[in-house]
Amino acid sequence: MTVSFIIPTLNEETVIQKTLDCLQAERANGHEIVLVDGGSQDQTIPLAREYVDHIIQSAAGRSVQMNRGATASQGDILCFLHADTLAPIDCAAVIEGAVTKTGRPWGRFDVRLSGSHSPLRVIETMINFRSRLSGIATGDQGIFVMRTFFEQIGGFPLMPLMEDIQFSKQAKAHSRPVCLSQRLVTSSRRWEQNGIFKTVWLMWRLRLAFYLGADPHQLAQRYRNTR
Repeated sequence: MTVSFIIPTLNEETVIQKTLDCLQAERANGHEIVLVDGGSQDQTIPLAREYVDHIIQSAAGRSVQMNRGATASQGDILCFLHADTLAPIDCAAVIEGAVTKTGRPWGRFDVRLSGSHSPLRVIETMINFRSRLSGIATGDQGIFVMRTFFEQIGGFPLMPLMEDIQFSKQAKAHSRPVCLSQRLVTSSRRWEQNGIFKTVWLMWRLRLAFYLGADPHQLAQRYRNTR
């Protein structure tokens, strides 16, 4: 089976090359990289052009961009990566082996945050543990899914925030995810720029509000205002 790595971007010139470098061996082995750009005004697209198979222009919005990338891709398995996330070695083979051996159509990786601050070790451990316990995956964990299953459940819901949570809930209704112990490295810039504990508190409040039925558009505005 082939894997399509789908990466939504918006002004990611500072991180995109490292992300794509990690995937070049997969590309050489016949897998595919699809970059879906939401209107970058920096050098994201020029920097990425020779390292991807397709560049798709899209309206901004992670769910919109990821769905566009899925439609344009050719792989049997879709793997959605954030632009600041470094995939582990041989990740395509790991993904294929996971869905083949378990028979489950979707899953995610464990995550490691890039920073060296000790609280980040606690946060990443909590993220991975919570995901295993709940069966809910977040976008920075590298969600992967069989194309046929992705189409069956309708792709990512068109929401400005929490699209990964809602997608996981829809997918989990059919099958719990494969929770891989292999770790991808995702940037800790969000925590470091906005304050580690302040960011944790913000995300807890937003997720609680979402679970209690708050409008995702209002939550997205609160998230932008805080940032």
